[in-house]
Amino acid sequence: MIGDEIKKARARAKLSQEELAFRAGVHRTYISILERNKKSPTLDVLLRICSALGVSPSSMVKKIESS
Repeated sequence: MIGDEIKKARARAKLSQEELAFRAGVHRTYISILERNKKSPTLDVLLRICSALGVSPSSMVKKIESS
């Protein structure tokens, strides 16, 4: 699921949920909700999160498709 990939990418980037949220312009609790797969991000938010993590959205989607 997308939340699992966000969490893995955040860990690789050595960012806290708070730092990722700040860089992506969302609230920290929203990152937590996404990482626990309680909600899915909108395309806009996914693009901002990927930008903040330094990963391409297509690579993240590919990882989800292959799992």
